[in-house]
Amino acid sequence: MVHNHIRSKMIEPQDCDDGDEHETLPLPTLPPMPRERVPLQKSSICSRSYFMVVMVFFHVYIINVIVLLLYVHYNNGPGDVLATPNRDEASGRSNHHKPPESRQQPSDSGFQRDMYLPRLEGIRVHHVQKVSLVPGKVHEMRTLSLKPLLFEIPGFLSEEECRVVVQLAQLKGLMESQVMVPEGQEELTEQLNLSHDEIFNLLDLNQDGQLQLQEILTHSRVRDGIWLTPENLREIYAGLKADPDGNGLLSLEEFRSLGSDAFQRFLQQRGVKSSQLVRNSRHTWLYQGKGAHQVLRDLKKRVTRLTRLPSALVDLSEPLQVVRYEQGGHYHAHHDSGPVYPETACTHTRLAANTSTPFETSCRYITVLFYLNSVEGGGETAFPVADNRTYEEVSLIQNDVDLMDTRKNCDKSNLRVNPTKGTAVLWYNYLSDGQGWVGEQDEYSLHGGCVVTRGTKWVANNWINIDPDYQRQARYQQLVSQQGEEDAEGEGEQSQPSPEQLHTADSHQEL
Repeated sequence: MVHNHIRSKMIEPQDCDDGDEHETLPLPTLPPMPRERVPLQKSSICSRSYFMVVMVFFHVYIINVIVLLLYVHYNNGPGDVLATPNRDEASGRSNHHKPPESRQQPSDSGFQRDMYLPRLEGIRVHHVQKVSLVPGKVHEMRTLSLKPLLFEIPGFLSEEECRVVVQLAQLKGLMESQVMVPEGQEELTEQLNLSHDEIFNLLDLNQDGQLQLQEILTHSRVRDGIWLTPENLREIYAGLKADPDGNGLLSLEEFRSLGSDAFQRFLQQRGVKSSQLVRNSRHTWLYQGKGAHQVLRDLKKRVTRLTRLPSALVDLSEPLQVVRYEQGGHYHAHHDSGPVYPETACTHTRLAANTSTPFETSCRYITVLFYLNSVEGGGETAFPVADNRTYEEVSLIQNDVDLMDTRKNCDKSNLRVNPTKGTAVLWYNYLSDGQGWVGEQDEYSLHGGCVVTRGTKWVANNWINIDPDYQRQARYQQLVSQQGEEDAEGEGEQSQPSPEQLHTADSHQEL
């Protein structure tokens, strides 16, 4: 109706003056108008073209999604939906992915790159994957952080398995956990031929010509196993008269007046409380090889399936460590492994290094931590710098707030994992080298055990030992295999590697 009204308005003559009467005149005949295209036709053509473009882009998008899913599937093992069992497990080989054949070139030492390390994909924080670790059961694996690559697997152990592990540890007996470095530091310094000036330069992280409190604290904790606070250090400075001007900084001249073990001797004379140690706990080791309790052997198989690593690497790693923290127990923030330099050897492969190295470190590629009970109060596992944008060691202590102090500042950590009975936590202590092997140390794997405020805390650790130097790892495995064959020929049975060959250093023990 509105359209008709408008049309009538367009063809009717308009009055020049509303108040005058006039006679209606006939309508003039309009000349024929040229035929024009209906705009709707052009719009229809544009719509069809637009539809075709959209469909093309849609198909390209679908193809990209399919390609991405295939890439994730073949690079993440069985995929996110379900990690299927290792099909090569029966033959003793791990179902790991090999890079292109072009990388499998013999090395100068004669060991070919025929062993590669699969790596779990974190995807994103809070991402959940389903993994099959035991027959008839599916576990959920949740990503907690990407730096370090950290996962949580609830229900990894049953209540009965937790009880058995604790009972076996109690039967064997637990010893005091200590990270005090043995005596002989002066001899080591002489062997390395390091002068006071060179040591000073190594400790001076920011190269400002003065040793700040946090620089001294980092050094003393690693070396002496004593957890000093800034207040403790000021007391030591005063007792040794090491800082005459009282500015809290040590110049090169002031540092030269101190012996390399001056702090340790001062603290031993004054006495050290358990709360002043880097860790305060008791622990023992449980063998998981042939002849061990079935629960311990099943646990090792489950770890092998979870990590997707070759079973030989897991078999030659450290035994299971079981740790008990009483009320007040703690473990300040630390790394399970240290960086490996040319002058450093891995503890587990040192016999195959064929060189004399003054330093050793526990090369623990993966840590798998098991909570054997639910703690009444405290006892969380803290990751102070998880998913930080940057990592700077000096910045861990600012304005007398020490992020590594798990007795005082656990609540300031970026991530804390609550100890829940049966839950397992897995993280990588090293990055990948991009060639299917171990890369640099992941500094974001810094972690510690928060102080137990109520009750008792029981945990266990499986560490997977892998040397970042591929040749040393391959040589070590070859030596162990040859020794096993010789023993089998002489005694008629396969011998197991000695625990002493697998681990000796307690300087990097997990909470």
